[in-house]
Amino acid sequence: MEKMKVGVVGATGMVGQRFLTLLENHPYFEVVLLAASARSAGKTYREAVGERWKMKVAMPEKFADMIVLDASNIDAIAGKVSFVFCAVDMKKDEIRALEEAYAKAEIPVVSNNSAHRWTPDVPMVIPEINDSHLEIIAEQKKRLGTKRGFIAVKPNCSIQSYVPALTPLLKYKPTTVLATTYQAISGAGKTFKEWPEMIDNVIPYIGGEEEKSEQEPLKIWGHIENGQIVKAAAPLISTQCIRVPVSDGHTAAVFVKFENKPTKEEILEAWASFSGKAQELELPSAPEKFLTYFEEDNRPQAALDRDIYGGMGVTLGRLREDTVFDYKFVGLSHNTLRGAAGGAVLIAELLYREGFFN
Repeated sequence: MEKMKVGVVGATGMVGQRFLTLLENHPYFEVVLLAASARSAGKTYREAVGERWKMKVAMPEKFADMIVLDASNIDAIAGKVSFVFCAVDMKKDEIRALEEAYAKAEIPVVSNNSAHRWTPDVPMVIPEINDSHLEIIAEQKKRLGTKRGFIAVKPNCSIQSYVPALTPLLKYKPTTVLATTYQAISGAGKTFKEWPEMIDNVIPYIGGEEEKSEQEPLKIWGHIENGQIVKAAAPLISTQCIRVPVSDGHTAAVFVKFENKPTKEEILEAWASFSGKAQELELPSAPEKFLTYFEEDNRPQAALDRDIYGGMGVTLGRLREDTVFDYKFVGLSHNTLRGAAGGAVLIAELLYREGFFN
């Protein structure tokens, strides 16, 4: 099978680096182009990254000597790739304009950025949960005036630790959700070497994260109406997002109240049997089991469980009844795999298999 030629825009940052480790030997996609800011353009990838390689595995040699292009020079990129992954570090309005420019140049964009998450005709997708939202792409193309070009985005990394667990429970009508997320430093694009202040420390604020964590689930659970995605009206979600001294893995402590309270056994069965289009199509990056529940009181743990199914599975534990809410539990997801680059690669695999890149 001939692989589809793809580019990574924002290739020098932490998420861009993670994309390259995931795509090095991908069965569907071949990375043929790397792009970044003007200051990196013209350098080899190795030169452009320099001492800033942040992955635990070595830089893939196949990319080291590639010449990095200027991400803003779309004319130089058009025609060379079938679509791009985007993970740039720019102001939100600049990202929004850049991604639309790619789409209008008939280059589909699978984005890790937040800039277009609330554009009404841009699908924000977790493939196991709301693959049907891809249908909105036809409306987006009408707005953009494109034949092939469109934008699809991945949701915020923090919500992957609790939205997958809540989704199979929607049939019991959750009314109120409280979630506190304990977020790894890689979510800020940092390592402990770069951010020694985080050692033996907790920071109780992550800019913009709580608004995303409270609102993005509602778009994911929403529906398409009159050419746009309308967010769900419930449940009411309140969050606190805290930075903790962990390298990778976002943990969530979740409390939930239901209109129709299920039994603990019903919740565990709903989690155990939950799967989606990613598993149905056996996509290369899809975890064999989306949700894994641990009976042990001290699981899940970031160090032990974040890499389950290649970091694409979500782990859960400590489900029990609560004195204020109906139930409480703990969730964990790998924030740069399921929550960032891996989640975007999974979206691209779904788009590919469903014919959206044709």
